[in-house]
Amino acid sequence: MSIAQNLHAIRASLPQEVSLVAVSKTKPIADLQEAYAAGQRLFGENKIQEMTEKWEHLPKDISWHMIGHVQSNKVKFMAPYVSLIHGVDRLSLLDEINKQAAKNNRIINCLLQVHIAQEETKFGFDEQELLAAFDANAFAPYSNINIAGLMGMASFTSDTTQIKTEFNQLKSHFDSLKNKPTAQVNLQILSMGMSGDYALAIACGSNMVRIGSSIFGNR
Repeated sequence: MSIAQNLHAIRASLPQEVSLVAVSKTKPIADLQEAYAAGQRLFGENKIQEMTEKWEHLPKDISWHMIGHVQSNKVKFMAPYVSLIHGVDRLSLLDEINKQAAKNNRIINCLLQVHIAQEETKFGFDEQELLAAFDANAFAPYSNINIAGLMGMASFTSDTTQIKTEFNQLKSHFDSLKNKPTAQVNLQILSMGMSGDYALAIACGSNMVRIGSSIFGNR
């Protein structure tokens, strides 16, 4: 099937309240143009240089999502245009995002990445760090940042019971923190679920999924 057909099929399977981020990392601009022509406007990249090059060449109504691990020294390159940074996994990164957002007279939306998987290789706040940050009102100094939600990646496993447990754990944190008054925080987005597990993620409460191979084909 074509990229447009894949997009149509996936969109038809998603509840209305779930946003679809097309993960376009490593894909040529022509593939993104095909997805754009089919109505897709949210694209996710994991390398800032590659995302910036695509931003320069593609229509400006695209919403660019940085979904990979963010190096602080690269933030300045995406600060003029990035719509949402999914992988904020440490408070020190917010210092740089806030600084670069201020230079560009912008408020940048960010998701806090929470470590829910069994693998140590995945990044993110652990449960204690997350709750401590909210208790300490740690986001108050960042006037050019909006903490828009949480993001998490489940373990890479075929054990759906484990994946469901991890997704439910993140949804529980999201629900408990959503109504906790905290400066610079407006939790609306729960980003979890990729090509292999997005249906389960939605069943567990996700309202944003990141899908690549099911749209663009395997890399």
